[in-house]
Amino acid sequence: MWEQDINIHEVREIRTRTCVYFGCGAINKISDIAKDFKARGLDKVIVMSGKNAYKATGAWAIVEAALKENSIAYINYDGVTPNPTTTAVNEAAEIAKDFGAKAVIAIGGGSPTDAGKSVAILLKYTDKNANDIYEFKFTPTEAAPIVAINLTHGTGTETNRFAVVTIPEKDYKPAIAYDCIYPTYAIDDPALMTKLSPKQTRYVSIDAVNHVVEAATSTVTSPYAITLAREVITLVAKYLPKAIENPEDLEARYFLAYAAMMGGVCFDNGLLHYTHALEHPLSAVKHELSHGLGLAMLLPAVVKNIFTAKAETLKYILEPIAGCINTAEEASSGVYEWLKSVGVPSKLKDEGFTEGEIPNLVNLAFTTPSLDGLLAIAPTKATKETVEEIYRNSL
Repeated sequence: MWEQDINIHEVREIRTRTCVYFGCGAINKISDIAKDFKARGLDKVIVMSGKNAYKATGAWAIVEAALKENSIAYINYDGVTPNPTTTAVNEAAEIAKDFGAKAVIAIGGGSPTDAGKSVAILLKYTDKNANDIYEFKFTPTEAAPIVAINLTHGTGTETNRFAVVTIPEKDYKPAIAYDCIYPTYAIDDPALMTKLSPKQTRYVSIDAVNHVVEAATSTVTSPYAITLAREVITLVAKYLPKAIENPEDLEARYFLAYAAMMGGVCFDNGLLHYTHALEHPLSAVKHELSHGLGLAMLLPAVVKNIFTAKAETLKYILEPIAGCINTAEEASSGVYEWLKSVGVPSKLKDEGFTEGEIPNLVNLAFTTPSLDGLLAIAPTKATKETVEEIYRNSL
């Protein structure tokens, strides 16, 4: 396979709308980024992170040294949680504005980066708040520069224009997509990802698979998205079992990170539909639910629903995990068997969801801001009956 010709310890620039430094040791490129920021007068930054991972991975020690070396003042907001909320974003934005931050550095998975993108918008729109962003009360066209230092191999947010934040008081989990929040720089360093827990190792790569299944089958897909989808699933099928078996396997982490980055580019082009539109209500209602697990529980039922509409595409992209499939039932069961093989056999009932909650979940799928846009590009007609059937088939 071509992967044998890649030196995972060589750091390469991958250019999308973002300059991505990719490879083992890429974290050291923060020194070049800091020099560039200093030269551009970006001498104060807010660092967005969770409580532990940014330090435990070793990323923070290198980032802090680079900021000090280049006389860039910083303040750290470490209150970002999984499924970040508008409350946290508003709190961080006030801290950033009071400090005079001119740029944002996010260290973590999708949550710190998405929260950081939101703060970057609010640094330019000082009279607005996170609720204004995620209730679509205005359309931002600018944001402060963003650096995304990625600690997981799943979301792809480090290289696209999307962000997701929960409005807790309404159980809404909307998604935004604006050109102004493409990160200026991103760092994908597989060596920072070896400490991911076994569960998160599974969940984040399942997230990447979901990104490409949806992007390749939406009504606005392209040959580019389909090509990327097949390669992403091929890499995850090959390297996720290796990362599960040996968390310190840098080659496995490298190609899972590459798959996730491609997944981010893929859905930046083909967008998303059912699985994400239906998962957001799940983790909005149960904030502790991992996004990747929510997607895993829905994916077999979604594949079953859309198979007839996108049979040839699904046969092509799913072959690495589902084998030869010719019917909707084969596709659905093939995906579920793969999920079980990587240790994620859960159904909604296993995570505490009941049949009685389905009407509320369906309602949230249609009333949460932005999710109607995802449902509108699903390959089958997204009626309330269709959405209810997917939820029921996922119980």
